[in-house]
Amino acid sequence: MRDTESPRTGLRGTRARLAGCALLVAALGAGVTGCSSDGSPLSAEPYDAADQISFGGSLDEGKPADPDKPLEITAEDSDGRITDVVAVDATGRHLAGELAADGSRWHSTTPLAASAQYTVRVSTEDEDGRPGRKVLTFTTGKPGAAKRLGITFGPEAGTYGVGQPLVAELSEPVKEPAQRAVVERGLKVDSTPSVTGAWYWVDDKKLHFRPKDYWPANASVQVRSNLEGIRIGDRLRGDAAKPLTIRTGDRVIAVTDAAAHRLTVHKNGEEIKQIPVTTGKPGFETRNGVKVVLAKERFVRMRSTTVGIAEGSAESYDLDVHFATRVTWSGEYVHAAPWSVGSQGYANVSHGCVGMSTADAEWFFDTFRQGDLVEVVNSEGDVMEPFGNGFGDWNLTWDKWREGSALTGSGKTPETAQQVARLRPAAA
Repeated sequence: MRDTESPRTGLRGTRARLAGCALLVAALGAGVTGCSSDGSPLSAEPYDAADQISFGGSLDEGKPADPDKPLEITAEDSDGRITDVVAVDATGRHLAGELAADGSRWHSTTPLAASAQYTVRVSTEDEDGRPGRKVLTFTTGKPGAAKRLGITFGPEAGTYGVGQPLVAELSEPVKEPAQRAVVERGLKVDSTPSVTGAWYWVDDKKLHFRPKDYWPANASVQVRSNLEGIRIGDRLRGDAAKPLTIRTGDRVIAVTDAAAHRLTVHKNGEEIKQIPVTTGKPGFETRNGVKVVLAKERFVRMRSTTVGIAEGSAESYDLDVHFATRVTWSGEYVHAAPWSVGSQGYANVSHGCVGMSTADAEWFFDTFRQGDLVEVVNSEGDVMEPFGNGFGDWNLTWDKWREGSALTGSGKTPETAQQVARLRPAAA
């Protein structure tokens, strides 16, 4: 622990200097203020507050600070008070804290990082309102034996649609709300243009991040972790994590009206194409709601046995399907269905997928990318699950989404996040 300022005069010297100013004013007469360039002793250079404050908690003279204890700063002189504290480590991470209303004490409210160097700038004022300052640097010690929380961000670097959520996969489960809050504070998302967004705890080892509305088109999005060395639990500390940068492309959204048997594609707010389609028939209705494109497959063999339909039954099938754009893990696609062209635009005859002509399916396949949006309305089916069967994140209102955050909500996993995805037939 070491000071980074040279000692000045201390509080007693400051008071003497103020008294001297008063005498000088009296001697010089009216209209002369002296002692400071703008005529006020309060605007003079800040005094050294070394003998006005004390450091405690994690700090012990001559030793590295204990990263498992909070940093504490106390105003020692009853005639002075602390007005501000800024603490930051060598990587630029700020240490959050709380200042007592009377300025008598400040303490950190987020954990110190282990094996880190901090610079602390403390601002004070004396009984006359004159500003003081103290700057201190210290290092923290090595952490005790503990597990390391690894974090892997997804998806992979690349360009995605404006509906693509960010995913943080944790190497260890984090269950306690207070520990979840530490993790969330350490996960930073920056986008250009900027957005309002939040993390949602899907389960104990997975978080999703989405904006309040869809990402802006042609945006740059970076996610990183500031948790390295940070104490999360009694035997758990953050590990280094590789940051991720993705970009978004154009705003491409398809809206499928199951009752009208029509799919309409919008690009950057402008309608560019209408396609006649067929959706799920009674008993196999297509899910309503917003889905995010998960993958594209030029050829898929779709068999009813993979979704629980017995081979040889009235509803069984085994089909070679082309230009398949996947929107759920349980088997919903937008794909070519040349066998149902006569019904496309007129009736719903599929087993849950959105079927269209081969030419239209190829156009759709070439136009849409992973992260683009496919919404279904006016179907008799259930609403798309928020989690577990793809990215149904956008089917939660913003208020409901914030309830899944440890910082703005309960931080607990709701029942909807633990539901097992209902299997649906994969083709018509």
